[in-house]
Amino acid sequence: MKALLALVFVAASAQAGEFFDDFEQPDLATLQAQGWKLREGLGHPGIAGARFVREQLSLSNGLLRLALNTDGDYARTQLAQACGPRKFLVGTTTARVRLRDTATPDPVVQAFFLAGPLRFDFDPEFSEVDFEYLPHGGWGSPARRLYGVAWQTVRLEPWQSYNHAVERFGSHDGWQLLTVQVERGRTRHFVNGELLREAEGRTVPTVPMAISFSHWLAAGSQAGPAREHAFEVDWVLHVSDRSVPPADMEARVQQLRAQGLKRHDTVPDSGLTSECNL
Repeated sequence: MKALLALVFVAASAQAGEFFDDFEQPDLATLQAQGWKLREGLGHPGIAGARFVREQLSLSNGLLRLALNTDGDYARTQLAQACGPRKFLVGTTTARVRLRDTATPDPVVQAFFLAGPLRFDFDPEFSEVDFEYLPHGGWGSPARRLYGVAWQTVRLEPWQSYNHAVERFGSHDGWQLLTVQVERGRTRHFVNGELLREAEGRTVPTVPMAISFSHWLAAGSQAGPAREHAFEVDWVLHVSDRSVPPADMEARVQQLRAQGLKRHDTVPDSGLTSECNL
């Protein structure tokens, strides 16, 4: 029965809007030419003084690598972020990522998320759903944990946020299948097929978002020798207008790979700009 359902899904997916990237591009220039924005400069959520640098991203053996370099001095700290086109709302988005614990206790944040712009403080149309892994804690807690967050709105300075969040404690070092479902009235977060949280109400996104990956540093890093932390992305798949089980998303990727597709995009362009500034 499961095999039959998977075949039904695969057939339906061929007719639905899909975005798939296997990160087989030969270089960053090709990645950008295919619609990914590689963030440069200062700004939230990076710690004050830290900089997002294009070269902190790299491609190798079908993986997108996001590196973070620091010696505890925020002015010398370099972060990484990549954002896709801003055209995703209702549907299912899954990424296979290798989260990593770190050898030093830097409060790094390894994130996979979808986000629209924050136009002003407490913007009622702000839309974001995300996964954030804190291998050495942060934000006032030393606990190692993975967050699944559905946002309502936020003010950055001084910080005040409204969201629904679930925490999954313990190490998540290794390959993880992270899935977000966005419906008209609810969101769901899954880790390796396990439902973590279902949220309804104001936290449901209302405007198109960009698929994004980032590696940044929270407050609390200690001065010391220069060190590098990194995590990797194997692939990302979005299926529009459908809530698809995580296992079926993975099966669809295997079919796309079997067809020799390294990148596949049938999601219509929204005409919106991917700001890549959150």
